[in-house]
Amino acid sequence: MKKFGKNDPQRPTDATHLKLVRAGDTTEHDTRIRVRKPRRSVPINQILSVAPGVDTLTLLHQASETLASLNAVLVNFAVKLDGSNRVMLGAIQQLAGIAELLVAQARDNLDPRNDAPDAPAPTRH
Repeated sequence: MKKFGKNDPQRPTDATHLKLVRAGDTTEHDTRIRVRKPRRSVPINQILSVAPGVDTLTLLHQASETLASLNAVLVNFAVKLDGSNRVMLGAIQQLAGIAELLVAQARDNLDPRNDAPDAPAPTRH
C-alpha cells in the first residue's frame, strides 16, 4: 500500500469521492451541495455477506464446518467453567451439535456419497 505524505499532491481526500450537484436552477447565485458517491452496494448495517451464486452444497459444507468449530470452542470453554454456567454452556454446545448433524444430513441428502456400500434401506416402524 502506498503511503502519502501531508503535502503530497496525489494524497486521496474525501473531496475526491464527492460530486458537486446543482441544488436548483431558480436561485440567483450558484448554490452547490456535495453528495457522497456510494463506494459499495452492501448496506452499512451489514458487515458480513455470502457471495451470490454459491451452490447449496458449498454453503452446507461451510455451515457444517462452522458449527463443528463452534462445538469445539464451546467444549474447550466449558472445561474452564463450573456450576450453572457450565450447564448452560453444555446446552448451547448440544444445540450446536444438533445443528451440525442436521446440516450434515441435508448435505448428504443433496449429494449422497457414492463410496458408501449399497445397503438395503432401514425398516422403520
